[in-house]
Amino acid sequence: MTQILMPKATAVWLVDNTSLTFDQIADFCELHPLEVKGIADGEVARDIRGADPIANGQLSRDELDAAEKNPNYRMKAQKSRHAELLKPVKKAPRYTPVSRRQDRPDAIAWFIRNHPEVPDSQVARLLGTTKATIDQVRNRQHWNSANIKPVDPVTLGLATQLELDAVVKKAAEKKARDDARRGVVEPEGATLLPASETGVIDDEPEPEREIEHTAESVFADHDDGDDDED
Repeated sequence: MTQILMPKATAVWLVDNTSLTFDQIADFCELHPLEVKGIADGEVARDIRGADPIANGQLSRDELDAAEKNPNYRMKAQKSRHAELLKPVKKAPRYTPVSRRQDRPDAIAWFIRNHPEVPDSQVARLLGTTKATIDQVRNRQHWNSANIKPVDPVTLGLATQLELDAVVKKAAEKKARDDARRGVVEPEGATLLPASETGVIDDEPEPEREIEHTAESVFADHDDGDDDED
């Protein structure tokens, strides 16, 4: 049987707009009859808007009429004309020109040295290579290991800067989440706290103020000394 699109939304429409039995609707939408009963009672799919299977090409009017006349009749779904449009499009594998394929090991070496946090699957997808080749470069078992030098894949023309930045950023964010989950913290002393938070008080004494000497102050001190001698 052809699988219909949006089965619950279709069931909502059939419950509201036809005289079909719960079993007929459940069979057509591939749901349990109790689930259809829950839709009819307002306990299931309350916020789902009904989808007309006739309008979207999944059910013919003749099939619906025949089912409404005979409770034992089981409707047959048609292939929707919208089904092809709603299918997820699988991305084709990245094509790398023959002239650039010999540069892949250099780009792989660059990732291994500069961004080991990027998983092999992402490197393989970005460069259009295989995990086996990545392992060979990492373990220096590649046939051309002696001549492999780490080179930025953007410089080699194997990826755009935006693609590279996206891959590196995604890997860095995942690593940060994993580190936080494991409780990895920054080394002590990496962040300086203000004195108010550390409790350290500045005990350094204030410098003494320099006293200005004038003629009046000097003679005044001298007169005080004479009086003491008397």
